[in-house]
Amino acid sequence: MNISSIIVQTKKEHQENVINAIKNNDFCEYYLHDDSGRIVVTVEGKGVEEEMKKLRQIQQLPNVISAEMMYAYSEDELNAERDKLENTDKIPEWLNDENVIAEDIKYKGDLKKRL
Repeated sequence: MNISSIIVQTKKEHQENVINAIKNNDFCEYYLHDDSGRIVVTVEGKGVEEEMKKLRQIQQLPNVISAEMMYAYSEDELNAERDKLENTDKIPEWLNDENVIAEDIKYKGDLKKRL
């Protein structure tokens, strides 16, 4: 399951109408808003494609200037990455050593390129 937050921008004079449109649909949930026309909503989906479909629906609501995904969480992706870490032999043993003092660890470059 994925969950994402979306920032919706509208003009201040249309904010209440857009909030009501968001509250009265079945594809997103209203979360909060500020006084400048920004509205935070969340969407859930089985995958990114479903979330993107919901984002496009929000973008098509009347008086919406823009709607952009700001944060995304994917439970499946998180679990897949955990599985990768648990099943790899590329992680140095000293990272799991309880006696290693974090302040003594010396960073020597880009970890992405090393793994």
